[in-house]
Amino acid sequence: MVKSRPYGVGGMVRLAALVAIIILMAFTPLGYFRYGALSITFIMIPVVIGAVILGPGSGAILGMVFGFTSFAQCFGLDPFGTFLFSVNPLATIIMCFVPRILMGFLSGLIFRVVHKIDKTRFLSYAIASLSGAVLNTVMFISLLVLFFGNIQLPAAMGGIKVIQIVGVTLAVNALVEALVCLVVGAAISKALQHFLPAGRDGKTN
Repeated sequence: MVKSRPYGVGGMVRLAALVAIIILMAFTPLGYFRYGALSITFIMIPVVIGAVILGPGSGAILGMVFGFTSFAQCFGLDPFGTFLFSVNPLATIIMCFVPRILMGFLSGLIFRVVHKIDKTRFLSYAIASLSGAVLNTVMFISLLVLFFGNIQLPAAMGGIKVIQIVGVTLAVNALVEALVCLVVGAAISKALQHFLPAGRDGKTN
């Protein structure tokens, strides 16, 4: 069973380790695969893992860290993010943080709910991991269309409207991110829960 207990040293160490992994991935090729003006991200994986093994609150914190690293990309590291920030800074900030925080929290919540009825003891990990990728993509794309749908990209990025790249993003990004997060996130979180069967205070159950 997954128990809910206050944070202790063990829980804080694991949270800090996942934060470090997110930062490492964000600023190395491990976190993003860029193609054209777009990029596929795998940073939701440590967020989902933390949400599963540490709970929804930790998922939200890790999602916020993910949001910070995503926002940092808007300062010259990612041409698309940099362009969006130059058009509407506030909307870009909302788009960077809100989907990631909610994704982390909801993934942990989904895991808790499904885990209670999961007789396979694996399905809940798979569903939580898949939901992390799907929620991240759906919420991010929804805000992108809402705030920037009719904005035209510079000629260097194709000169098309933002809404015209949504189909490609959903077809490519969503599929790749979902598959990778499903396989890697479920496998790692299940393994950690098995070999480190700790409550949120880092104590062995």
